[in-house]
Amino acid sequence: MSSQEPSKVSGQFHSVKGTAVETIGDVTGMSSWSQSGKEEHAKGEGEYNAAQAKGYAEGVSDRVTGYKDSVVGAVTGDKSQQTAGNVKNEKGQTQQEINKPT
Repeated sequence: MSSQEPSKVSGQFHSVKGTAVETIGDVTGMSSWSQSGKEEHAKGEGEYNAAQAKGYAEGVSDRVTGYKDSVVGAVTGDKSQQTAGNVKNEKGQTQQEINKPT
């Protein structure tokens, strides 16, 4: 995992690459490859899970903010704010569904 934001794509890449390296090590009897493959796989899984959790949390935040804006817009009669709030709420819900923990 790098010092950048966690990424689901990067996490999956390192997970799969680690599994491949581990398999090569197992088949060839090279324990150093097996060990480094296991480590890379674990780091990849960790990065994927961190990115998934971050996306889910962002979805929760968008849903709450969107709901608040929608209610305020409805109460004040500001249809633009109400619509924007509804859109943000739906975006957050979609983001939560995509990043739902498995």
